[in-house]
Amino acid sequence: MAGKAPAWRRVSARKSAAVPAVGLALAGGGPLGGIYEVGALIALSDSLAGIDFNDLDVYVGVSSGGFVAAALANDISPTQMYRLFIDQGADASLSPALFLRPALGEFARRGLSLPRLVAGVALARFRNTERRSVMESVAALSNALSRAIPTGLFNQRALDRFLTRLFSSPGRSNDFRKLPRKLFVIATNLDTGASTTFGGPGFEHVPITKAVEASAALPGLFPPVDIDGAHYVDGALNKTLHASVALDAGVRLLLCVNALVPFDAGPAQGRDALGKLSHGGLPMVLAQTFRAIIHSRMEAGMDRYRARYPDADILLFEPDREDADMFFASIFSYARRKALCEAAYRKTRHSLLARRAALEPLLEKHGIRLKVEVLSDSERSIGDALTDTRPLNARKPGVRQAARDLSHTLDQLETWLAAAR
Repeated sequence: MAGKAPAWRRVSARKSAAVPAVGLALAGGGPLGGIYEVGALIALSDSLAGIDFNDLDVYVGVSSGGFVAAALANDISPTQMYRLFIDQGADASLSPALFLRPALGEFARRGLSLPRLVAGVALARFRNTERRSVMESVAALSNALSRAIPTGLFNQRALDRFLTRLFSSPGRSNDFRKLPRKLFVIATNLDTGASTTFGGPGFEHVPITKAVEASAALPGLFPPVDIDGAHYVDGALNKTLHASVALDAGVRLLLCVNALVPFDAGPAQGRDALGKLSHGGLPMVLAQTFRAIIHSRMEAGMDRYRARYPDADILLFEPDREDADMFFASIFSYARRKALCEAAYRKTRHSLLARRAALEPLLEKHGIRLKVEVLSDSERSIGDALTDTRPLNARKPGVRQAARDLSHTLDQLETWLAAAR
């Protein structure tokens, strides 16, 4: 009958409509946050049946979470990320040195501007007929000198080149519009203070690697990233997770991972040997302050999400507040990186098992099952879960990709049959 869709399409449409959309939101936290997220994702992949973390409907990433989300959307599995980012000598290992390349261009540009700025102050004082106080002159000079201070210590060009090569390999893409899944990477417009959703309307044309670079540009460490004449910095300045981006896209089960929580060093937890955090000096005070601010903001956001999206199920995974190893960790040791990833794996497994009674019926609604037999194995380690041995240049098709290929083939067959008739 004219205008009636083929039966297989109607069945496919009903099946798609019956399957709730599943999404993933990843917070930031620098390389440490990325390490934790990889360990947590390996645990989730290992412990849940009926879900493929390379085949979700929506991915949202902020800062280092943008890197992990972009890799997942490009069919790089959590296991492959472990070998890429954490396991020294495996595949094309992502060295910490890529994050610590001095921003020589920024230093040179700012340094070369210094004589002109100082000369401008001197000329203004010479031309000013009114006598200015010494303090006013010092203030003018200080203002000029501040403009010559570099906006960041390190550049991300080496990381951008690394990711560009990775996402340009066969079967992957550096273009939001060409991905088979929805990917959103969040950054902050420095001049307006507003959040920008790369991959969303009006920002789909920006290369994924450029969006990741902008989202991870932590002020003070990395210079703002210029995209189409606007300057962008870390996406966590406004929100920690930006989970609403996924929920607005129709996600009904949203898995969230946040790596940074404030540390509880109180004696009630038996932490007397650690002493007071203030004894660690300014870095410890700033680290705790930063974590407390972003975590309290995230908790308030989660309450709003649950009120605003009552039909959506939102699950959050994060470290314990008493985890000293996570708080005092150094991210520049391969040995410690493996230990932290292992700790994230074990913590996430423990969380799943402890919440089993509530999680089983909730996940069942979305066609997902807890592998209780796997979770009950107390001796299981992250090494047991590293089952994906494919090289990074190998890409698995995935169920949805196979469905798309089948749909395309059937369309071609239908066209051929119509022409034959």
